[in-house]
Amino acid sequence: MKAVFDERQWRHDPKHFIASGAIRPNPEQPKRIEVLHAGALAAGCQFEAPKDAGIGPIAALHSPEYLAFLKTIYPRWRALPDAGEEVIPNIHPLARSNSYPTSPVGQAGYHQGDTACPIAEGTWEAAYWSAQSAITGADLLLGGEHAAYVLSRPPGHHAYGDLAAGFCFLNNSGIAAERLCKAGLRPAILDVDVHHGNGTQDIFYRRDDVLTVSIHADPTKFYPFFWGHAHERGEGAGLGYNLNIPLSRGIGDEDYLVALDTALNRIDDFGTDVLVVALGLDASIDDPFDWLRVTKEGFSRIGAALAKTGLPVLFVQEGGYLSDSLGENLTRTLSGFQAST
Repeated sequence: MKAVFDERQWRHDPKHFIASGAIRPNPEQPKRIEVLHAGALAAGCQFEAPKDAGIGPIAALHSPEYLAFLKTIYPRWRALPDAGEEVIPNIHPLARSNSYPTSPVGQAGYHQGDTACPIAEGTWEAAYWSAQSAITGADLLLGGEHAAYVLSRPPGHHAYGDLAAGFCFLNNSGIAAERLCKAGLRPAILDVDVHHGNGTQDIFYRRDDVLTVSIHADPTKFYPFFWGHAHERGEGAGLGYNLNIPLSRGIGDEDYLVALDTALNRIDDFGTDVLVVALGLDASIDDPFDWLRVTKEGFSRIGAALAKTGLPVLFVQEGGYLSDSLGENLTRTLSGFQAST
């Protein structure tokens, strides 16, 4: 399987993360790259660097106002008196239809949905090349590859069209799906991260040309809390084109695979001809977020189930945080897919 990664993704190195009122080390660490890269190599992946497709495929989903913010906010923030080392918002608008401020502090509050997406010197460059990696992955499928893996980091599925959130800045999986859609295909996005892909859902929520399906922890008690509930089915032209499958805490392999079967049936009913898998590995029994109980063997079975669809598949890395099994969980998923293809 071909794989895509750019070395500039190392340059995003977030330090802080506020959870339950406590300042903690940010779990979206650059070391994830090392572990995931090794896991992909163990599955037989052959890495290449992405091509630069320019800002156009990114701007197809993200507003120019937001992209200007991401590109310029860090030096403007650091020019403030006594500014912190990272851009972290301390105020948010009551409604995002309110006035748009010129202050870096106000813009941070407008464009960053929470305190889990700090921006530092290398963030824009890393996010840009993370997205370009996903674009190149989509182009590999358009060029005839049956499957490809994209090591996108920082991840993307919490990023809205003009809002960063949850470690995410550019919606890599969505950008790849849009690339495939504009090429005349009928893509579905299947998000298997333990967190609901709220940014992805919002981007496509009123559209009927991309199906979005997410299997995730029940958001009544888990991030992102306000999105990802089963009744959210889409709006307008997109009504019926979004499926959420929230899972109770502690669910393991068997129940997870039942949920996956439901997801794949919906994907089949959409007439999908190419599948983008937002590949979070944080459903693992070993993941520090500690919600679901998917084992290493479970990830092998997930990969095999995806292969049995017969669809071309683009795996785009989302979450999955440092643990003893992170790299092997990726190896098991990709190897399970390839063994069943």
